[in-house]
Amino acid sequence: MFFPVVGIVLGGVGATVMFGLDHILPALPAAVLAALWLVASSAGLHMDGLADTADGLLSSRPRERVLEIMKDSHIGSMGVLAIVGTLLAKVALLGSIPDPSSRWRLVFLAPIAGRCALLLVMCTFRYARPEGGLGTIFRVSGRRAALLAAWALVVLFAAGWLLATYRGLATAGAAAAGSLLLGWYIHRRIGGYTGDTLGATSELVEVLPFLVAAIWMV
Repeated sequence: MFFPVVGIVLGGVGATVMFGLDHILPALPAAVLAALWLVASSAGLHMDGLADTADGLLSSRPRERVLEIMKDSHIGSMGVLAIVGTLLAKVALLGSIPDPSSRWRLVFLAPIAGRCALLLVMCTFRYARPEGGLGTIFRVSGRRAALLAAWALVVLFAAGWLLATYRGLATAGAAAAGSLLLGWYIHRRIGGYTGDTLGATSELVEVLPFLVAAIWMV
């Protein structure tokens, strides 16, 4: 699976964008544009998955109804709140980091964390829809799943160390733990992952590098 490689490429482009923005804008508007670029880098698909996942999982409905809600193309109030809350978290946390060299490194690391999280979830949990769906094209199992999960962890921790040393390792650990906790919660609610929940996991895990950095600097 090439998700970690995609994360590296997107992270490199995002870091370049952040580096340039920091030279022409104050920290907060630069953080806004960087956060919007992260959304655009997936063509908004991951954010759409976050909205659908929030509408379904936060509806307190049975499993079958949750899966139906998630397939509905319309967005509900929970979906709107999830999108707004995630964007605000990224902007507020990234904009609170005073060091410009830390900001571009974080924007580099965030897509890597999000894409490695996708692979970890797919290698650890099963697909939820018995009738199949878009997410089935990424389904893996057995020895291949173990190797791909190890590959994701190696990329995640190596990137963390190279970009931010000990803080980067803490970020990688938080991203790995966060993705598995999200996967476990979703598995309990609907029996596994879907394409929508994968997108949601990526978006939420992307927040963690900014959160760890903000806590680290307190």
